[in-house]
Amino acid sequence: MPSSSLSKPASPRERLHQRRISLEGFKREDGLWDIEGHLTDVKDYDFGHVTKLHPAGEPVHDMWMRITVDDSMTILDAEAVMDARPYQGECERITPEYKNLIGLKIAPGFTNAVRKVLGGTRGCAHLTEMVSALATVAFQTMANEMNDQAETVQPSHLNRCHALRTEGSVVRQFYPKWFKKA
Repeated sequence: MPSSSLSKPASPRERLHQRRISLEGFKREDGLWDIEGHLTDVKDYDFGHVTKLHPAGEPVHDMWMRITVDDSMTILDAEAVMDARPYQGECERITPEYKNLIGLKIAPGFTNAVRKVLGGTRGCAHLTEMVSALATVAFQTMANEMNDQAETVQPSHLNRCHALRTEGSVVRQFYPKWFKKA
C-alpha cells in the first residue's frame, strides 16, 4: 500500500513477508462465468520450515482456484491446485474437497455454508479464505447483468456494507425503489 495514501509515512522498516492475492472474473462463451484466484506467500529471507529451506523469494504457498457459476450465482464447478505448499505430499491431498462447493449458491449465508463444508480440517485455511474473496469478485464480475434485473429483484449488494444500507443516502439516490426510511 503506498504510504502516501495513509495519514502519515511509515517508520523505517524491513519487509519480511508478502502475500499476494489476485482475483479475476471472466464471462465464458457458453454464458457461464469463471472466477479465478491466485494466492502466493513469499518470505524476503531464507525461511527454514520444518520440511525444507525456502530460499528468499521462493513461494511458500502458491495456490490457484477457479469456480464456475451460472447467472443464478450457483457454483457449477470448482477446482483448486497447489504449485507450492509447505507440506508436500499432504497439503495437496485436500484440493479435491473443493469440488464440494458445487451446488452452493453465492448469496447471504454463503460464507457460513463454505465453513460448514470446508472449514477447519475439512479444507485448507488459505484456499477456504480465498473462496469468500472469489464470491465477492463474482458479484463484481456479474454486476452489469445484475443491474439489468434491479427493477424486479433487489440488488444483492444492498445491505452488504455501510454505504449500501437500504436506509442510507446512496440507496435513496441510486436505488430509490429499494430505499427504506429508518
